[in-house]
Amino acid sequence: MNICMAHRGWSGKAPENTMAAIRLALAEPAIGGMEIDVQLSRDGVPVLIHDFTLDRTTSGSGLVMDHTLEELRQLDAGIWFDEKFAGERIPTLEEALQAVKGRCTLNIELKATSDMYPGIAEKVLELLERYEMKDEVYITSFDHDLIRQVRQLDATVVTGLIVLGRPVLMLEQLEEAGANILSMGYPYLTRELACEALEKGYKVIAWTIDEPRDMQIVMSWHPEVQVCTNHPDRMLELV
Repeated sequence: MNICMAHRGWSGKAPENTMAAIRLALAEPAIGGMEIDVQLSRDGVPVLIHDFTLDRTTSGSGLVMDHTLEELRQLDAGIWFDEKFAGERIPTLEEALQAVKGRCTLNIELKATSDMYPGIAEKVLELLERYEMKDEVYITSFDHDLIRQVRQLDATVVTGLIVLGRPVLMLEQLEEAGANILSMGYPYLTRELACEALEKGYKVIAWTIDEPRDMQIVMSWHPEVQVCTNHPDRMLELV
């Protein structure tokens, strides 16, 4: 049965990448996975936020990487979504791990290049080691070098390449990066590619699918295609 993966937590019902969105997703047993985005604060702490700037989803402005954790924690990360979420803060990855441990698969997207956030792979792996969660997570990124770096540091962790578009030799790129997952923007994913990847032992994630009709199409390709969505309720109604 297709796994339902909540995109940035249950971001259709709560502000993305907040503990409120994470808690909502965890409260629904049929959600089998959750995707979050991780960057580093100026003082090197892994935090949950998608954009490289603070402006869209917080009361702050400027680059995430220019702010210390203490400065980030003073920002409101919820009121932009709805007044009832006023006071939500930017969570740390450690807080997310504590909440999710033992409850669902966590897809940690590293929102960076290896040059932008030196040490991000080591810091994330250190937390996974501390909480004994290396077998409960995926680590994914658009940056192939960063995924290669993760694999060199710890070959036991499940890793994936995130792709928007239809690059040539896609499966060869996965093999070259040492990745286990193809995470592809769903408009570019085809039944043929999904099935070929699954037959070769890769996991496949289709993102970000919010329309029930599109969900039905992708789910019909293969029961092991994982569906990443802002609106898990729409998918769960289908299954």
